[in-house]
Amino acid sequence: MRRWNGWGFDNSEFNYQLSDSARQFLAQQLGEGRLLDDASLEQVKQLVPESRIDEHPMIFRDAETRIRHARGQSLPDWLAVRSGEITTFPDGVALPSNSDEVAQLLAYAQDKNIKVIPYGGGTSVVGHINPEQSEQPVLTISLAKMNRLMAFDEESQIARFGAGTPGPLLEHQLADKGYTLGHFPQSWELSTVGGWVASRSSGQQSLRYGRIEQLFAGGRIETPQGEMDIPTIPASSAGPDVREMILGSEGRMGILTEVDVRVSRLPEHESFHVIFFPQWETAIKACRTLVQNRVQLSMMRLSNPVETMTQLKLAGHESLVGLLEKYLALRGAKDEKCMMVFGVTGSKRQTKSALKQVKSLSRQFGGVYTGTALGKKWAHSRFRSPYLRHGLWEAGYAVDTMETAVDWSRIPQAVESIEQAIRESLSEQQELVHVFTHLSHFYGQGASIYTTYVFRCADSYGQTYQNWQKLKAAGAEQIVKSGGTISHQHGVGVDHKPYLEAEKGQQGMQVIRSLCEHFDPEQMMNPGKLVD
Repeated sequence: MRRWNGWGFDNSEFNYQLSDSARQFLAQQLGEGRLLDDASLEQVKQLVPESRIDEHPMIFRDAETRIRHARGQSLPDWLAVRSGEITTFPDGVALPSNSDEVAQLLAYAQDKNIKVIPYGGGTSVVGHINPEQSEQPVLTISLAKMNRLMAFDEESQIARFGAGTPGPLLEHQLADKGYTLGHFPQSWELSTVGGWVASRSSGQQSLRYGRIEQLFAGGRIETPQGEMDIPTIPASSAGPDVREMILGSEGRMGILTEVDVRVSRLPEHESFHVIFFPQWETAIKACRTLVQNRVQLSMMRLSNPVETMTQLKLAGHESLVGLLEKYLALRGAKDEKCMMVFGVTGSKRQTKSALKQVKSLSRQFGGVYTGTALGKKWAHSRFRSPYLRHGLWEAGYAVDTMETAVDWSRIPQAVESIEQAIRESLSEQQELVHVFTHLSHFYGQGASIYTTYVFRCADSYGQTYQNWQKLKAAGAEQIVKSGGTISHQHGVGVDHKPYLEAEKGQQGMQVIRSLCEHFDPEQMMNPGKLVD
């Protein structure tokens, strides 16, 4: 069963517990962890107020359903559900089965003066699905029942899905026909195709398949102003792209109910490999050269020295890791070594050629190719990272991430300034922060920067939240100063909203607000998210 107060499922193979060596490593880096008491589901049920929505055949008003749809997966959400201090709940949760029922629910909400929050997989890490304090009732509309392949045009390679289709189910239905979407965000296990579009997500293999904006071909949106259909056209010069108005709209303009996506045939071959480079600056140059030379890879992920060291420390298998490190040291990859995971996907001929090019080019930068063993381990655990929060929490630590994207010329300084700001932000409390970074999505122009930070829980939930606020603000301010986007793949929601204007400018913000006002003049759709 899916957890009510954390990520994933209780019986998942990825459930994570820290090894003794990992606990010792964190204690050395941060000090002994501090455990905080968790509230039980029964305790939280007692806090749920009476619903302000009348009985309705499609709306559930029971306490547990409302709790399970009250928060997403951000660290503030985690602290709220773990402490039981959830201050707001939806008054009801609707589970429509099709677009017409969504339209009926929106009409009902308009008639009853109810605010509406669209809900996909509940994986938001920036507050997309959280109800605001409001004198008006709040209705969460979950698309969980709208989870099937609705149409498939094999000749055009276009598939239409219900917007509530989660990643595994989407790929299973396509694989039965010999196809894949190839969109694998870290939240893939739970997140949905509609949520990917609404938040402009990026999958781990975007080098081959593209981000969601390349995969989103059209669909159906139910808005307070009525239904809008976006046709599937290969390309158009007929004015601004309406798809772009919906991409990243975060439920402010309506509810995406049916999604047309561009799919690909399942690849003949796919494998993942690892190369270690002797230092960070050299590794960055190698990755930049690979992507700008358009070597046909499906993904690259480059960890800086601290992340590389942390991954090896937390991996377990100390004797094997020790042998690996001795071998790498003999080859010149020592304390500053950086690990690059990369994937080759396609025909056997294509992938053989790509692998040959990577090996040849990496040698020019001192790269040490170590084969597929570590690559297979990465592939097996590629969706495991969200479960790490549970293992850390049980040891008395909290973890969160920040991500951006900048031009190549800004990457080294941006990484340094973001990490330093986060690392030093709790110095007044004399608390240490363990910070590390990887580059996870690559473009000819630049790359995304994904920074993780681990810190000890404070003596209380309230102080732990205040510490997180300092960490988040410190990193976000440096992202803006570095000329990066406040979000490369997680959207805006509430947490990133204060920094959006730095990227869009006043004119851009006014255009976004105007679109929201056009589709939702009564401001009933997901209020407080994206823009005020």
